[in-house]
Amino acid sequence: MKQPVIIIVDYGIGNTFSVSNAISALGYHKHKISSTESDILDADALILPGVGSFEACASNLRERQLDSVLNEAVLARSKPILGICVGMQLMATSSEENGLHVGLDWIPGRVVKLALPEKFAVPHVGWNDVRPRTSDRLFSRTSESPNFYFDHSYHYQCDSALVTAECEYGIPINAAIQKNNIYGVQFHPEKSHRFGMQILKNFAEL
Repeated sequence: MKQPVIIIVDYGIGNTFSVSNAISALGYHKHKISSTESDILDADALILPGVGSFEACASNLRERQLDSVLNEAVLARSKPILGICVGMQLMATSSEENGLHVGLDWIPGRVVKLALPEKFAVPHVGWNDVRPRTSDRLFSRTSESPNFYFDHSYHYQCDSALVTAECEYGIPINAAIQKNNIYGVQFHPEKSHRFGMQILKNFAEL
């Protein structure tokens, strides 16, 4: 099988090297970290990682004019993309983290602070079982209740029809979403051992 060319989008914030190491460990050698327009538009698939605050990530994307490049690649050319953690949250219409900030608006929804029962700490850090809600290809070969590593204080609220997996942490949390060629996961697959590696492999095989 021909290996896909995978570009991990570099916008100055994100766990790009950890994701790159995980992709390499799977044997996908035609990948690289890049912010170059030609690399992004020529890729077979894209990964948008993210750590830190929504505002900083969104600002960096726009300052580097990567929002328009990604719109062309993802919306106009329908390239598969996987958003990880804040990378997923950037796909929302807006975020309420430290004010109101505009997202890419690929999957309509908003990012809001976790409002949890008193005994649950914020941020939500650690391992959680995840319940895939559909037979989505991203979760194939993972088992009925795989577990993944989370680290976040805000979560993505959107139409339930676009949610492909949930976890329970005091409240139901959208752990994965999908709309057409656009995939997002709130957890960190690159830090989630065998289940996370399977998610990345499944995405690469799309």
